[in-house]
Amino acid sequence: MAKRGRPGFSHAEKSDLWARWKAGECVSDIARALQVPGSRVHHVLAGAGGIVPAVRRRSPRALRMEEREEISRGIAAGDSARRIAARLLRPACTVTRELARNGGRSAYRACEADGWAWDRARRPKRCRLGAHPKLRYLVAGRLAADWSPEQISGWLKQQFPMDPSLRVSHETIYRTLFLQARGALKKELIAHLRTVRRLRRPNGVAHSTGLRGHIVDAVSIRERPPEALDRAVPGHWEGDLLCGGKNTYIATLVERQTRFAMLIKLPGKDSASVVSALSKHVRQLPLELRRSLTWDRGHEMAEHKQFTVATDVQVYFCDPQSPWQRGSNENTNGLLRQYFPKKTPLSGYSQSYLDKIALRLNTRPRKTLGFQTPAQRLDAVLQ
Repeated sequence: MAKRGRPGFSHAEKSDLWARWKAGECVSDIARALQVPGSRVHHVLAGAGGIVPAVRRRSPRALRMEEREEISRGIAAGDSARRIAARLLRPACTVTRELARNGGRSAYRACEADGWAWDRARRPKRCRLGAHPKLRYLVAGRLAADWSPEQISGWLKQQFPMDPSLRVSHETIYRTLFLQARGALKKELIAHLRTVRRLRRPNGVAHSTGLRGHIVDAVSIRERPPEALDRAVPGHWEGDLLCGGKNTYIATLVERQTRFAMLIKLPGKDSASVVSALSKHVRQLPLELRRSLTWDRGHEMAEHKQFTVATDVQVYFCDPQSPWQRGSNENTNGLLRQYFPKKTPLSGYSQSYLDKIALRLNTRPRKTLGFQTPAQRLDAVLQ
């Protein structure tokens, strides 16, 4: 029976669609290239969770299209199944089963039989998380605590080194989340990912723009001690402001060696307010954790000399438009967007709430720390 409704994509169109998606094109660009509505492209992408499907391959043991055509010709010539099988170098039972499952000798058509064979071959195996309840429980619990799939995968290896059944790759976790047809993880857990998307993007490029002004007597990052560059000694920090809606900000500090983070409530973005708030928090740190601070070219640190006098911490400034020189801090600010989405006013959050969010970050394992937590690394430094 013919299918009703709008026609689907051909094999070539689907291949082109996924190739463009993998290359990083957006839905509207793909739809424009294929000359179809964007909703049709989104429907295909959403069905696979944005994950490029694996290429289907025919089993070497399965009948090929040309073999089915030979069977069809043999039937038309009145040959027996045994004679047809001999020409194909196949067992006779292979031919008889092929005929039985595709309408018999009177109704057999090679093209239809090949299409039905492809449809019957769709027998997906039960996913790993669906087959292992204990593993599914551990993964779901950590996702609910805002751990990333990669953190969960690394933590399982450390926590259960002798139990290979409690192993799962971060890619499998992502696939199980985005492909809800697997039925192992609830879709509500997607909300705990750092970027709450319904489709997984193969590529994503973050751009940094904008010019920063001149700061009087700024000390360049190139003059920072070598011990800060190679993270050999604790106490070297990176800092920046996290911007919220209605011109509100919080300050973020990240220790380079341990990745330990601090969040600081700010009454305003002016240099006096920022320097005062930072000085108050930095003075509470042990002396061995007060060595240097690396900042960008924002005017909120124009009064950096007052900060150095108050804390005995030298401030170094990055080169213009070079956010990668404060990579740990940039990464942390990206993690914080999970809790403080863009355009969310930040003035309503208390310092105690900011401390709770910092605690969440500091007790989550990091791949760069061998899946230890920043809090564990900091405790080891202070002992």
